[in-house]
Amino acid sequence: MPIQRPNWLPNYLPELDGLRGIAILAVILYHSTPRLKGTWLYYPSLWGWSGVTLFFFMSGLLITGNLLTTRDQPKYFHNFHARRALRIWPVYALLLVVVYLNAPWFIGPSVWDAIRTAPWWAYLLFIQNLFHLALPPAIAPTWALAIEEQFYFVWAPAVRWLRRPAILALLPMAGLIASPLIRHQNWAWITNTHTLTHLDGIALGSLLAIGLYTVKLSQKSWLWLGLIALVAGFVAAATVAGGTAYLDSALATFYGGAVLALSASTGALNPISLVLRRGPLAYIGKISYGLYMIHISVFIYFGWFDLRMDKYGIPGNLAVVGFRLGVSIIAASVLWYAFETPILKLKRYF
Repeated sequence: MPIQRPNWLPNYLPELDGLRGIAILAVILYHSTPRLKGTWLYYPSLWGWSGVTLFFFMSGLLITGNLLTTRDQPKYFHNFHARRALRIWPVYALLLVVVYLNAPWFIGPSVWDAIRTAPWWAYLLFIQNLFHLALPPAIAPTWALAIEEQFYFVWAPAVRWLRRPAILALLPMAGLIASPLIRHQNWAWITNTHTLTHLDGIALGSLLAIGLYTVKLSQKSWLWLGLIALVAGFVAAATVAGGTAYLDSALATFYGGAVLALSASTGALNPISLVLRRGPLAYIGKISYGLYMIHISVFIYFGWFDLRMDKYGIPGNLAVVGFRLGVSIIAASVLWYAFETPILKLKRYF
């Protein structure tokens, strides 16, 4: 079965920038949940953690698509890992350096105590999520990054060497099935951020990429499949899967359906597509990686503002959330233009 990108699917899907914006805003609201009690945002914010599932799905879909189209090219591994390193490592390393060198502010002990006692070697190997470690809040978001790095360390060779799509699809399918089953077992050695319990989104995204590149369906058919998955995932999450080990799987299906429907209708003039393609959501989506990595550090650094607002009740809490969001976006914007963008330009060499 030949592997080829569908003619109707462009290389760049601007709607996904808006979805990234929604995902990171959901995560930020989730980390501000205590400040939202008594407001209409409180209950939606409790679901903000699922924004990471949306990130995982889009990553699996887009990166698997790139791997499939380049797997016969020379320097496949060299180019993939170089581009991945340029995208991920600089911000990651910068965050670790800033947090560790300012340990009394971000972690608690002195700089030397932090370096000596914290699992710095786990961060270097991207395996901090596999152990029962109390990650400092400032670098807690790196657990999701560790999952992606571990997944692609295995997945890139699989895409290169497993030539038959049906055989290749078995791996993400196994992950999609295994993750809820492992969560259900609740084994003591499994951490809350363990890779084996968070494969739903990235596995389903990878599986969809294989389907898009091998199954010859019309653009309209993919659109309808996306809409069906969106409704089915939402209904499952709201009913039978809610509160169970299968909730993540239902949410991955819901988000996957949304991504597929938007991909199959990219360029449409409906209000949803227009909002996602341009404006604030698209911009926030563009800077979402840096925003995800640094937002908790920003919360901690400007903790003095929280203390000043405590006496004002709900208005003070909303001021804190608004301040956190605004300062985090400003910091991520500076990071994007002054640090990330110059480094990302080096991708053209790979």
